[in-house]
Amino acid sequence: MDRRLGWFPGIGLVVALIVAGVVSGFAASDPDGLERVAIDEGFDETAEDHALADSPLADYAVSGVEDERLSTGLAGIIGVALTLAVAGGLFYGIRLYGKARRGKDAA
Repeated sequence: MDRRLGWFPGIGLVVALIVAGVVSGFAASDPDGLERVAIDEGFDETAEDHALADSPLADYAVSGVEDERLSTGLAGIIGVALTLAVAGGLFYGIRLYGKARRGKDAA
């Protein structure tokens, strides 16, 4: 990788963590589009919780954290970390697969 561009992924990660951890706490609490339509059409009261409603990160919050902004920020940071871990694992696996394929082709 070009040395001049080596800082770019780090800056992107920092920006993602700031947006997820800080800016997400200031998101509007108004209903989103789908929820707004359900309210306008009068069928919002028929909504049921989904199967993962009791999970630790349900509703964009960390269960057990009382401060709403902190809870939302932590959930965002955890989401960024999990996404980075899964994507990194996939890219690492693809890279190993490619190296193994090149090794077979040479034999």
